[in-house]
Amino acid sequence: MTTASPTEPQPALLRYQPTALDTAPEVDELLRQLGLGTFVADGLTAFGGRNDNWAGTTTSGERVFVKSVARAADGSSPELERSLAYEVLAARLPADSPLRSPAHLGVHREAALGAYRLLSGARSGSEVALDGDFDEELCRSAGRAVATLHGLDPEDAGVELDRGEAPLPPLGWLEAFPWAALHDRSMAQIAAWKLVQDDAEVVAALKLLRERERAAVPTPAHCDLRFDQFILHEGTLHLCDWEEFRIADPARDVGAFIGEWLFQATYSVFAPTGERGAEPQPACGFELTHEEIVARGSASLRRHVPYVAAFWQGYLDCRAPDAGLAERAVGFAGWHMYDRLIATAQAHAVLSPVARAAAGIGRVLLLDPSAAVATLRLDTPSGSPR
Repeated sequence: MTTASPTEPQPALLRYQPTALDTAPEVDELLRQLGLGTFVADGLTAFGGRNDNWAGTTTSGERVFVKSVARAADGSSPELERSLAYEVLAARLPADSPLRSPAHLGVHREAALGAYRLLSGARSGSEVALDGDFDEELCRSAGRAVATLHGLDPEDAGVELDRGEAPLPPLGWLEAFPWAALHDRSMAQIAAWKLVQDDAEVVAALKLLRERERAAVPTPAHCDLRFDQFILHEGTLHLCDWEEFRIADPARDVGAFIGEWLFQATYSVFAPTGERGAEPQPACGFELTHEEIVARGSASLRRHVPYVAAFWQGYLDCRAPDAGLAERAVGFAGWHMYDRLIATAQAHAVLSPVARAAAGIGRVLLLDPSAAVATLRLDTPSGSPR
């Protein structure tokens, strides 16, 4: 990890050594095209994630974040085009919109690079949550932002959005794990997938969720919503990372945010976080009995449901949901639990009790989403959004 420059403000995110610029000359080429000069080597850093990225100060004194995205075999980049489609819509938002994103500066299409204004001193939503600072007011702000996103009108802006089906959950993987995918999966990840594949009821529930999704009225949607896609800068939430942006079921985004809190609630049973009033727990839960896990899990869920409720109220402040959105969102929250445990199992050989607990909660939500609507306080009150 890099050391912050003593003379430049640094984002309060985890920082890493970036890919050397001499192996990615397109980065400085993009900055020069934008009239920003080139990156200053001193203090140049990177944030975590699957894509190469660079963050720092340019020779013109601008604070800039540059990110690469995936390219297809033909050289095109659907991820970059989806991100650009969002920027076209976002440019029409009023200055006081609940939906805010770091300012987009430009792209290098051939290299699949995007440049954005770097928000100095910002913190990722995942860090804010782990520190216990993602409070109910921030959750309401997140709800208002997501509802505003779902209310965008691409036809009014004259932009064509991707209408391809969102890739997760991958229905083909519910029947059999692709041989080509085995080499970069840990044993714990394979075990996590088997929890899904060997459970006929979960497989059927995921297929039903997909059917309900296809019947829903679609909207513009983020489709990759997690805590770390939010950035808190000077008290204001910003939503970023639009590579999966498309026309889709809005329940995907609502369910993902709910799932983040439920996964946080599960994790906090076993591992210490910055949650106020929480006591440190045995790492990974290996020292807890089944009865202790259930009791602590129930208490943790009660502590976290108000954050879900605050998000939902913020959503209702800005948008009236369709009749089945809350129930579908619970289903997607159930899938999100499996998705997160699969992702977090990357570095492990066996599934821990926290992973199995997350799978258990995900299963309950998928099999009977209507029963969880009231528990999670997603009942839609009478009246119109404010």
